[in-house]
Amino acid sequence: MPKINRREVIATGSAALAAYALLHRFAQAFPSRPGESVVPWLDQMAPNPVPDIIQNQLHWEDLDSWITPNEKFFSIAHFNRPKIDAGAWKLEIDGIVKKPMALTLADIKQRPKQEVTFTVECSGNHGLPFFHGGIGNARWAGTPLAAILEEAGIAGGGIEVVFWGSDVGDVALKDMFRDVKMHQNFARSMSLTDAMDPKNLLCYEMNGSDLPPANGYPLRLIAPGWYGIANVKWLKRIEVRGSRFMNQFMARDYVTIREEENNGETVWAETSVGRALLKSAPARVTKSDSGYRITGAAWGAPIAKVEVKIDGGPWQEATIDHSEEADFAWKIWSIDWPDAAKGKHTVTSRAFDMVGNMQPAMDDPRIAKKHTFWESNGQVTRQVELS
Repeated sequence: MPKINRREVIATGSAALAAYALLHRFAQAFPSRPGESVVPWLDQMAPNPVPDIIQNQLHWEDLDSWITPNEKFFSIAHFNRPKIDAGAWKLEIDGIVKKPMALTLADIKQRPKQEVTFTVECSGNHGLPFFHGGIGNARWAGTPLAAILEEAGIAGGGIEVVFWGSDVGDVALKDMFRDVKMHQNFARSMSLTDAMDPKNLLCYEMNGSDLPPANGYPLRLIAPGWYGIANVKWLKRIEVRGSRFMNQFMARDYVTIREEENNGETVWAETSVGRALLKSAPARVTKSDSGYRITGAAWGAPIAKVEVKIDGGPWQEATIDHSEEADFAWKIWSIDWPDAAKGKHTVTSRAFDMVGNMQPAMDDPRIAKKHTFWESNGQVTRQVELS
């Protein structure tokens, strides 16, 4: 670590210094070689047509640290991006509970603190030509959700927990029977059993600092193992309900439509996006005096191995970097490319989890018969030209 003098320590403060040390250590964990240079991919993302909605996407060639710095973490807003005064803000816990509560940020910070390193991916990542960088890995900190729900006391009949954000917008619902315009807050829900998972956090810190405004300040839900949509930002209310909650973002949007076969008959299934799926992607090709190397990431499940295919060649097992690991964080992998020839090439990766599941190929029915861009966890192929 670079030397820091006494004056800088005093000015910075112990908490900020600890965060600096943490991020510096994680940054050094990324496998790299002295003097290597990045060979850019030929297939770059298309221009982003919705910059107000999708911001700060990961540029894969720039991936050089296990932890994604706050200023480089992607952000998605479904409605507005609220500016919240934390001093006046409160979190309401109500619905079918015995003891409704209203907690200030100070109240929440006084509770036991827990941390988790978790790779958050938007379920639409790689589903659109302009959206390949909706992913990032951060160390999140907050207080466990389950303890607060237990304190509020779930009354009889409570089966669903709804997480309401402060972001608000207009939703139109129009068909032959309905013509409704609703001004409503963003909200997502999960079953009471899922909400009571001890890993779920009401999070107020990201990589040792306050949550950035774009990533949910002052409080957000962090649900390790779930797609980003479930990790509600800008929380304002947690409601316990006695029936399934089916709003815009549970029943009409973030719904995967897929053809399934049943006894020779095609059945159309519509499922709400929920838990993350097994996935990997090549991040970059680098060149040094030692030759070419391919580096990438794998996530979405406990990773057993990653294999890489160059052009139409055989699958080769990559080396997984174990210098930094966490149950819900991506694994960084790499493979040397010693016989790299000049010209254009394709690079494909596939991940395997600990129980033998394989990231599906693009012609696998799970991908080929999917008619929405959500949950796009098919094998990712990139194109590169070596000179």
